[in-house]
Amino acid sequence: MQSSEISQWLADNEITSVQVQATNLDGTFVGKTLSVEKFVGGLDQGFAFADVVFGNDLGSFPVLGVPFPSWRGELDDIFLRVDLDTLVVWRPGVAAVIGDFWTAEGEPVSVCPRNLLRKVVARSTEAGYEVVAAVEIEATVFEESIQEARAKGFEGLTPLGGTAGSAYVLAKSSDWREYLEAVEARLREVGIAWEAWNDEAAAGQIEINVAVGEVVDVADRWARTRQIMREVAYDLGRTVTFMAKWSDAWGQASHINISLATNGANAFYSADGPSQTMSHFIGGVMQAMPGTSSIALPFITSYRRIVPLEGPPTTVTWGLHNKSTAIRAVTGHPAYSRIEYRLPGSDSNIYLVAAAVTGAGVYGMENAVEPPEAFVGSAWALPPGLVENIPTTITQAAAALEADKVLPEVLGEEFVTYWLGTRRWEWLAFHAMGGEPDVGLTAWESARYFELA
Repeated sequence: MQSSEISQWLADNEITSVQVQATNLDGTFVGKTLSVEKFVGGLDQGFAFADVVFGNDLGSFPVLGVPFPSWRGELDDIFLRVDLDTLVVWRPGVAAVIGDFWTAEGEPVSVCPRNLLRKVVARSTEAGYEVVAAVEIEATVFEESIQEARAKGFEGLTPLGGTAGSAYVLAKSSDWREYLEAVEARLREVGIAWEAWNDEAAAGQIEINVAVGEVVDVADRWARTRQIMREVAYDLGRTVTFMAKWSDAWGQASHINISLATNGANAFYSADGPSQTMSHFIGGVMQAMPGTSSIALPFITSYRRIVPLEGPPTTVTWGLHNKSTAIRAVTGHPAYSRIEYRLPGSDSNIYLVAAAVTGAGVYGMENAVEPPEAFVGSAWALPPGLVENIPTTITQAAAALEADKVLPEVLGEEFVTYWLGTRRWEWLAFHAMGGEPDVGLTAWESARYFELA
């Protein structure tokens, strides 16, 4: 849609306000609601946000102890420039549009998640490939309202749909179906393509599959779907969380499936297994996997999910059709050949995960990086030293990213340096503001992550 058509579109749809949307580094959906006049008048310049959108942590403390990039100063303005292709009717009378952050000088903000993903996609496009993706969103829904959940400190909540945990069970109470059918209806109204929904392994746990598409569009749909899941929960007097592990029960993931297409054909397909393109892509992703864990597992709680035999990968491995490895390579079909990247928690920022995985994969193709041998058998609970383990703490993952040579090259040194500072700040906040390192899930984690992760 061209800017010249906007006023007419807004009038035709009886829009009285416009919500501009984005994500911060931590994956929280952020934005502003604007009058129609303010929105139309700011399309060229963009809409001003204080740099704290990337400068504050989830507790609204300024992140310190990291060099300030050029875009960050004393509450300097950065500008959200909207992508008019994402303009939709969000609710009756309210439109919504997603954007990217730019400096006043017209440079892309180096840590803006959507900017980073578009940067990596441009590199893939230059190499002749379109990046195709799909995302699986896991969450847990509770009977209590958000006000009740806050009053309880997010403890002792009642999973929606009963206390029995088992995947793919259709014998669910009507309140469980009511929630998911309401989410489904909102997705249709907003025009978000989805493929399936079902219960997952833990009580109250659900999965919604965002349909296959171009990777930036899929990441946009991921962000909006999670927001819709929250809004529907609140409207129905329920609560939903995307914490990677909100209790000692099963953890929650956000698997991302990625393939490359060239001239309309799946570049990962070969009749006899992974194509050479797919093999080199996996080679790059494997080389960067220890460092990428910092992005795929962004918070203190993220690492509580990495438990052998509970489903998440715990080793730096890939395998053919092997769900115990960190990368499941799906082969043998011209439409469905892809990699499933199984490491990210449900609390990860999919824009950043997709950028890191795609960037590392394209690097692998450009440099003909051969992957290690595909792992055969169960990659869980292996004898020490047999394969490398996924980092198990936020500081171990930060150290792996600091040692990585691939991600600074594809995402930029400024992003990697700043991200490392924010993760080390997260560790410091946990230890200085109420976390207890040697116990299970803490009240500090619930207060920080339950609503905003």
